[in-house]
Amino acid sequence: MNRHRRAGLLAAVLAAGGVCAYAGPGAVFEVDFSNPQLIPAQWKLEIHPDGSGHFTSVRGQAPRSQGEEIEPPDIDRDIRVSSQFASHAFKVVERKDMFRGGCDSHLNVAFQGMKKLTYSGPDGQGSCEFNYSRDSEIQALGDAMVSVATTLIEGARLQMLLQHDRLGLDRETEVLVESAADGRAQEIGSIRDILERLAEDPAVLERVRRRARVLLSKAND
Repeated sequence: MNRHRRAGLLAAVLAAGGVCAYAGPGAVFEVDFSNPQLIPAQWKLEIHPDGSGHFTSVRGQAPRSQGEEIEPPDIDRDIRVSSQFASHAFKVVERKDMFRGGCDSHLNVAFQGMKKLTYSGPDGQGSCEFNYSRDSEIQALGDAMVSVATTLIEGARLQMLLQHDRLGLDRETEVLVESAADGRAQEIGSIRDILERLAEDPAVLERVRRRARVLLSKAND
């Protein structure tokens, strides 16, 4: 399934609405991701039913590419996603019985990174781990969480570029606009602070400010 179809599937599920029984007090949904070939090689995204959460990332040991620009720092920060997005995640938890039925297809497919989905709450707990899942809903959920992590990592990269390489913001904001358009980056509102800074900073290029405003309009959708 290509990225456009995955984004469409997620949008359709989100539009369904409804109340999730797995979204009570103390409920937590977590995604642990690892791929030693990427930077960062590991990250963990924690989401609560109200959209609050936490994100951490660790660079790992992958070598720097020749000509590599400024890398994002390791991240350890509270985050917030939309209540609609959080609701979707907990509905999948409910439909998939806390992931206790397993996730991985065990197919010989390209390595995309291991994703461990974990739910814990007053009603129980469960987890499963996969590279690629035959279950289209679980695969779409994993892809969506990777897309949120992409947004958060790009936000940290923008922070670094604003401090150390303002000209680098030109290409980076262009990439982020493209990623937000095709679903590779989701929940743009989670990096609202840096986008607002860019949109209002007269010291950066006008097209960077314009792209930041475009991204902020998506954060308000």
